[in-house]
Amino acid sequence: MKKALAVLSVIGAVCFALTAGLPAWAADDVIKIGVIGPMNFVQGKGHWAGAVMAMEEINAKGGVQVGNKKMKIELIKTDSNEFLSITDATNAMELLLTRNKADFVVGGFRTEAVMAMQDVAMDNKKVFIGCGAAHPELCTRVAKDYDRYKYFFRGTPFNSMFLVKTCFIQMATVAGILKQTLNIPKIKVAIVGEKQVWVDPMVAATQKTLPALGLEEVGVWRPSQTATDVTAELSAIESSGAHVIFTMFSASVGITFARQAGELKIPAAQVGINVEGQKDGFWDATQGMANYVMTMNTYARGVEYNELTQPFVDEYIKRNNEVPTYTADTYHSIKHSIVPAVEKVGSLDSDKVVEAMEAQVPHKIPSGVLDYLKDEQGKPLHELKWGPGLLTSLGVQWQDGKLVGVWPNKWKPAEGAPEITYKGIAPYKIAPWIIEKYKK
Repeated sequence: MKKALAVLSVIGAVCFALTAGLPAWAADDVIKIGVIGPMNFVQGKGHWAGAVMAMEEINAKGGVQVGNKKMKIELIKTDSNEFLSITDATNAMELLLTRNKADFVVGGFRTEAVMAMQDVAMDNKKVFIGCGAAHPELCTRVAKDYDRYKYFFRGTPFNSMFLVKTCFIQMATVAGILKQTLNIPKIKVAIVGEKQVWVDPMVAATQKTLPALGLEEVGVWRPSQTATDVTAELSAIESSGAHVIFTMFSASVGITFARQAGELKIPAAQVGINVEGQKDGFWDATQGMANYVMTMNTYARGVEYNELTQPFVDEYIKRNNEVPTYTADTYHSIKHSIVPAVEKVGSLDSDKVVEAMEAQVPHKIPSGVLDYLKDEQGKPLHELKWGPGLLTSLGVQWQDGKLVGVWPNKWKPAEGAPEITYKGIAPYKIAPWIIEKYKK
């Protein structure tokens, strides 16, 4: 027994000697950031890739200065399984906060699941930056019950009402090009959106807005988010005489729709939102049938919002061999929101960090300038501002296997306002089969 105790004593002394020279963070001083999302899908992979990039850049420079000590970031990867189960997403958030003791959380994609996860985070008074869900209600909750929901911030994208406004501008731009180039008297629009809650307000807004844009609605189609065959919908759309298909897809149906529309050479221009169409793998996933599909996006090769854009996009491509989708904005949520706030207050205390995050806007991020809307009393709503000089997103189009930025291209947001074009924007192209059908 004495010999055993002596051996343990020696082992303990060796362990102490080995760890004594290590920096404090190696033992306990880490900032735990949970990254939650549908990790088996492109959206969750974007969440994780952006967060890893932020963590590695910050840790490589010594970590985060919290008071008088440096703390390294540790990421906790959490699969929400939110496409298939809201209950799974809720349980994942619960475990992330209670068992894994995350200090902050970024991610989330499907609105219904994010709202459930949001409540869990608020119960635990932990800062949760949403990086995917677009429904306005997420930040309306902050306005209605600030004391409870103040820990939630929208990191990306701007809400669905601003999304649809941007999409309307892009749709009107494409409609204008078709009308002028092909001499079409009145542009007809088919509205196509996956059957999910976030799409509901967008469909209603689209139906209300089309007449004001001088466009004619020919119908609404709502396929499942996981549909593997939409030929019936495409046949009906072609029969309707639509010149433009206004899409609202965030899941795999975006691949199905683009591939089958390309195979059938449907003579209508696709424009709107197609999240799957934002990634490089879309071309192969559609078997090369995605040519001329246009979607709203956040990033594109060679397009720069400001001086932060190109370094972020280039490094992301170098690491992941693809252009970042908007869910990769977990990067700026960590690097440009959480970390500066923690360093400013010298604490991980959620209430103090919330105050610092509210106070540090506006500030530049790779996709523009981040700022928050405020209520009538001047209280931040943690809702992203949209517009020229802030966040606008891009319109990108698949052109012969390459994803090209095509909007804003000399966009005039208001009468008398200066034109807006970002560095690297190229002209929009009309599909040859559309030209063949309508060119006179």
